[in-house]
Amino acid sequence: MPLLTLANIQHSYGSRLILDGATLSIEPGEKIGFVGRNGTGKTTLMRVMLGRLTPDRGTLQVQRGARIGYLSQDPEFNLDDTVRDAAEGAFAELHALHVELNELFEQMSSAEGEALDRLLRKQARLEGRMEAAGGYAIDHRIDATLHGLGFTDDQFGQRVGSLSGGQKGRLGLARLLLESPDLLLLDEPTNHLDIDGRIWLEEFLAAEYPGAVLVVSHDRRLLDRVVHRIVEVDRGVILEYPGNYQAFVELRRERQLTQARVWDKQQDRIRQERQFIDRYRAGQRARQAKGRESRLDRFIRDEVIERPLELDVMRLQLPKAPRSGDQVVSVQGLTKGFGDLVLFRDLDLTISRGDRIGIIGPNGAGKTTLVRCLLGEIEPDAGEVRLGSRLSIGYFSQTHERIDLSLTVWQYLQSVIVSLDGGARASEQQARDLAGAFLFSGIEQDKTLADVSGGERSRAVLAGLVAGAHNLLVLDEPSNHLDIPSAERLEQALSADGGYDGTVLLITHDRALLDSVCTSLLILDGHGTVRSFTGNWSEWEARRQAEAKAEEDARSRAPRPARRPAAAPTAGAAPRSPRDPLDRLTLEEIESRIAGVVDERARIDRDLADPAVCRDHERSRSLARRRDELERTREALEGAWLRRAEQQSDAP
Repeated sequence: MPLLTLANIQHSYGSRLILDGATLSIEPGEKIGFVGRNGTGKTTLMRVMLGRLTPDRGTLQVQRGARIGYLSQDPEFNLDDTVRDAAEGAFAELHALHVELNELFEQMSSAEGEALDRLLRKQARLEGRMEAAGGYAIDHRIDATLHGLGFTDDQFGQRVGSLSGGQKGRLGLARLLLESPDLLLLDEPTNHLDIDGRIWLEEFLAAEYPGAVLVVSHDRRLLDRVVHRIVEVDRGVILEYPGNYQAFVELRRERQLTQARVWDKQQDRIRQERQFIDRYRAGQRARQAKGRESRLDRFIRDEVIERPLELDVMRLQLPKAPRSGDQVVSVQGLTKGFGDLVLFRDLDLTISRGDRIGIIGPNGAGKTTLVRCLLGEIEPDAGEVRLGSRLSIGYFSQTHERIDLSLTVWQYLQSVIVSLDGGARASEQQARDLAGAFLFSGIEQDKTLADVSGGERSRAVLAGLVAGAHNLLVLDEPSNHLDIPSAERLEQALSADGGYDGTVLLITHDRALLDSVCTSLLILDGHGTVRSFTGNWSEWEARRQAEAKAEEDARSRAPRPARRPAAAPTAGAAPRSPRDPLDRLTLEEIESRIAGVVDERARIDRDLADPAVCRDHERSRSLARRRDELERTREALEGAWLRRAEQQSDAP
């Protein structure tokens, strides 16, 4: 039975029809990629699925009891919670029990006699309920999820209110994944993730997450790795394709070619019919012409398909940039840090004309700081940067403060690009051709930059930079707000076939973009080290995996300490299991260990009764976890003691 079914959904905003008969069914455990140009209705359809929007027409059915989770772009938290507490909020019942237990510890700190005994009994009951709800077994899931999404142990105790917007987005994703709903709706989940975070997320969704997933993402590698079906929203209707994103690209191209042939034949028929109608509209055959005109109107209304959008090839002539010097940038001993954090130290680097360098590393590693040092916008702590001769630099930053938002898209492009014919000003037609190549329709070209979306504004800025005759392009996260077709347009423009022959410095977490544009990489680790690699992302990832495997093999081949030979078993004694190392201990050794465990548990109980400790919730939780471990160790030791005592009593 489907988890969720949409049937003939139709919805408009004013006079604009967004969804026109959209139909979709999602089965348990399915992994679906949700694609389509920005503004085609993906978010609207998700709102219908969540019950937050009632469509003009159509029906929504959700399996009884099914839970649907949605990744909000602005997740809500208690700002006083720690990062770990906020993530633990996914386990609402267990989290409430933890809070109740912490309050109980505070009460125990001042209780005595019968009151303390009563609280101790309540503590035992609470811990029993916690164990039934998952206990501390969920701790490793919380830690693994937070680590996978880029949080460090030091950040676990940080207050949510002190996090950046990107960190809150990642925390919201962590909490949603831990909630593990039956259907997970993810709208651009990779927006705040670095490459390692994206790899972790795709592995988790593909191999571990048991529920169904519907994901909107511009990360083509994630779609290739995770999904088994692509759902495309195209001009209000839903088109479905089996397979991952790469299969979708091929099947969609075939569908478009078929549609284009059908459309061409229909247009030929329309032209022929109109020629007949115009020729015989007056005269002896006017009645026949009128009948054919009526049939033609019905044909156009009922049978003619829309012209398929051409998204595969960009045909664009770019103006040539002036030739720069052979050496574009020279760096010696470059060092920059903030406080105790050193981002890069003693960096030597030479960038030559025509280099296409990708700059990668975890969030906060200093990628943007590095390029701003190279451009002279930030003063380094040490070292020297020399820019080459005859440079024309185009810089795409993550903010666009200096843009005149009153200009239309084509007017903005006309103001920043270079004329193809050598004139002082590009023509309106050249600006419109460029806008069309970057997927702005005729209507969209006449919108002001103030009226377009953030992604469309980024696309216009990128188009202007690519066609601005710059011989050095510095692009900082250019694809962050682009849909997939727009990102593919950018790739085509920057490729050798696209016509750009300058130098590129590219900061991005988009692995497909790195593969298609870059021929070498700078890898920052955030601790002062910068590594240079010749090759694209896929080649670097293969090298990284090979190095990790070599390290693992070296550890496995390392000589292990010699093991003390086991004593011969006592005659008549039960054979020892090699899986039970405690059975090798003598009774006296086991008793000594039990005494040690009991003593440590008693110390923990005293600490837990300390008011200062009770007020420190992190320490209380850590002590409670340690107490559980000790209890399990005590049970194992007592089992070993009984087995050893039986062996000795059976011995002759």
